[in-house]
Amino acid sequence: MSEKKILITGSNGLLGQKLVSLLANQNDIHLITTARGKNRLPFTEGYEYQEMDITNAEQVAEVIEQVKPNAIIHTAAMTNVDQCEFEKDLCWAMNVKAVEYLVEVCEKHDIYLCHLSTDFIFDGAAGPYSEEAQPSPVSYYGWTKYAAEEVVKRSKCRWSIARTVLVYGIVSDMSRSNIILWVKKSLEEGKNIKVVTDQFRTPTLAEDLAKGCWLMTNKEAEGIFHISGKDFLTPYEMAIKTADFFHLDKSLISEADSSNFTQPAKRPPRTGFILDKAIAELGYNPVSFEEGIAVVAEQTK
Repeated sequence: MSEKKILITGSNGLLGQKLVSLLANQNDIHLITTARGKNRLPFTEGYEYQEMDITNAEQVAEVIEQVKPNAIIHTAAMTNVDQCEFEKDLCWAMNVKAVEYLVEVCEKHDIYLCHLSTDFIFDGAAGPYSEEAQPSPVSYYGWTKYAAEEVVKRSKCRWSIARTVLVYGIVSDMSRSNIILWVKKSLEEGKNIKVVTDQFRTPTLAEDLAKGCWLMTNKEAEGIFHISGKDFLTPYEMAIKTADFFHLDKSLISEADSSNFTQPAKRPPRTGFILDKAIAELGYNPVSFEEGIAVVAEQTK
């Protein structure tokens, strides 16, 4: 079998770094990683790095035409939901315009595109959701991700969309914390924390999401796939499981509902995914939330 050229956008991000760890040094893969600015990965073997700002149409075209990958896994996006409410122009540029640039070059060179999307395209009235559910975003971030999906669907390239939910994990330089690390740190410091009981998610270990994206890309599967964890939990339940795992004081955790918190962007209350399609068609098999905590715990050592 000939070597497959894979290009990853957003390789400095959590998912990007997990994809590089998964695919670097595989014999039949020539891996090209791209991000804005310098490469932040802790290792440099098994892939090549190129700077690429996804909001710069000329640079996107130039890098991709030079590399001519067989497939692109597009993970780069503006994902801070509250920041998106304040910086709408930047959010649109990163989450929608960038996808238009990628689609154009994929069409031109017959490149397969695996595009990352989110449960925030749903209003959260009736989760968990299957791939056929009707999107109805409640935040600007959600709207941009929905618009991006439409760009991909209308394109003439071969495409897939990997939707995911509340990704957690750890890399060497974390730009943001996640629920496990936040709960662990707070309880270790003896802080009281309030955690919501009226939101439901299927939290996703970053390694599982990377595997799901690769299963899709390797098969060049087409269409939409829901790729998340399998446990349907509230953030409060996630916090309790985290405390149990690390043998920390659960009495510091108190129940709250969303009205206790003022956040600029509205959150969908009840999302989470039905994974039947990804399991049946891709052989996707995510870990349980407890197993996910153990993976993160091992990596924090």
